[in-house]
Amino acid sequence: MLYIVPTPIGNLEDITYRSVSVLKSVELILAEDTRTSGKLLKHYEIDTTMRSFHAFNEHKVLEGYINQLQQGFDIALISDAGTPGISDPGFLLIRACVEADVKVTCLPGATAFVPALVSSGLSCDKFYFEGFLPHKKGRQTRLTYLSDHPSTFILYESPHRLVKCLKELAEKCGPERKAAVCREISKKFEEINTNTISELIQDYESRDSIKGEIVIIVSGAEDTIKKKKEKNLSTNKYK
Repeated sequence: MLYIVPTPIGNLEDITYRSVSVLKSVELILAEDTRTSGKLLKHYEIDTTMRSFHAFNEHKVLEGYINQLQQGFDIALISDAGTPGISDPGFLLIRACVEADVKVTCLPGATAFVPALVSSGLSCDKFYFEGFLPHKKGRQTRLTYLSDHPSTFILYESPHRLVKCLKELAEKCGPERKAAVCREISKKFEEINTNTISELIQDYESRDSIKGEIVIIVSGAEDTIKKKKEKNLSTNKYK
């Protein structure tokens, strides 16, 4: 069986008892970065054999691991943080297992966008997960599509590209669109900053440095239109 095991996105305690149990019981752990995952395994006294499995080698080693699974091995797949397959390596292996009739079990656990979305205060009854935008080709096309999306949408972004991304969102969605920048989820300096996009730009442009993994939550076009109508009705009521 292939186990998909979510790992903490910040606080090492954000892992389930079941996840620790599985990591101790399998024959092999495939990790995105063995140095990063080694700290987690050491913390929980897990001495299972670990091998690298990432975007640069997954095509080469895929067949070998499928063969091991078909021979009866239990293997766990983990990423540096969060749930494998969600903007992290894992999809190719999972798909290959499904096609080879190898059983796949994904354990519930940590992922960055869910706490970011819920904590933002923006509508979360319906949402669209985009993940990382393309750096160049296709980026503007995706932003245009997202700007008209009716539901709240979610982006992952690196700290050094945050201000640029916010400026692009202001251009496509309008500077008064509500959004949230969520940093360091589950860590000591966690920050959930909800405001208009223009206010967020001013805030982060004024900072000397921006650190940490970042999730951007942007209110949907439908919510923006609805709030404008409510504001107009409220204004007209007292005229």
